[in-house]
Amino acid sequence: MPFSRIKSHAKLNLALNVISKSKSLHNIESIISFVDLHDIILIKRIKSKKHLISFNGKFSRRIGKKNTVSKLFEILEKKKILKNQRFQIKIKKSIPDKAGLGGGSMNAASILRYLAHKRIINIKNKEMLKISKLIGSDVMLGLNHKSKILNSRNKIKYFNNVKKIYPLIVKPNFGCSTKDIYSKVRKFDKAKFGKGAKKMFNINFLKDMKNSLETIAFLKYPRLKNMKLYLENSLNPVFVRMTGSGSALVAYFQTKKRCERAKKRFIQKYKNIWCIASKTI
Repeated sequence: MPFSRIKSHAKLNLALNVISKSKSLHNIESIISFVDLHDIILIKRIKSKKHLISFNGKFSRRIGKKNTVSKLFEILEKKKILKNQRFQIKIKKSIPDKAGLGGGSMNAASILRYLAHKRIINIKNKEMLKISKLIGSDVMLGLNHKSKILNSRNKIKYFNNVKKIYPLIVKPNFGCSTKDIYSKVRKFDKAKFGKGAKKMFNINFLKDMKNSLETIAFLKYPRLKNMKLYLENSLNPVFVRMTGSGSALVAYFQTKKRCERAKKRFIQKYKNIWCIASKTI
């Protein structure tokens, strides 16, 4: 049987507010889009006593045996949803880890979506959401690649035909621990996104928003703050914002040409820092 090929796209938090904390989890609201940066997942059914999961590519080195994909299959086995089917999965990692781009979570979401779409597993959307939350809080965001707004009540509103923007994504040579960054949250934001509206994806609306986790990340990593200042003051973007809990910073442009030009200038300044000119999908 040949492998099926799945694209697992990186997500961007265009804006993020931390609203409150309940038990061990923080409640957030966020405006989210996906970009053309993606991992490639190869998957096929095999005759084996266990699933075979492997990772390759530049950003695969730190991925252990216990990861979001193995957790997904453990849950499906425990719930007896797979019915003794086994799979071989090869994932080529092009999305940096510990960057706030949701690479691992989006891998699990993409595979779960594929299994449901191909009717390999028979579950309803409500059950998919439950399984997603068992893997990680942001896995549910990757069950489709539509632009979306997650509100403070943990409800998602989806939007089609959102105007494309061009992000320059840069990641310093260190990552941020999501758990560590959130553990230092002491102040909470007022909810601003309500039920969500398409106008919130307008670049002029977005530039007045924020990622409230930036302050924490910048205190711990002053180099991150310095890099943001360079992006803002030297590359002329509409705005610059950290995505998720970092450490990736994103400079947003309205045209591909300006984004590509900014990438060239950034590489001249930071020769050893990973960066990519992308676009929202």
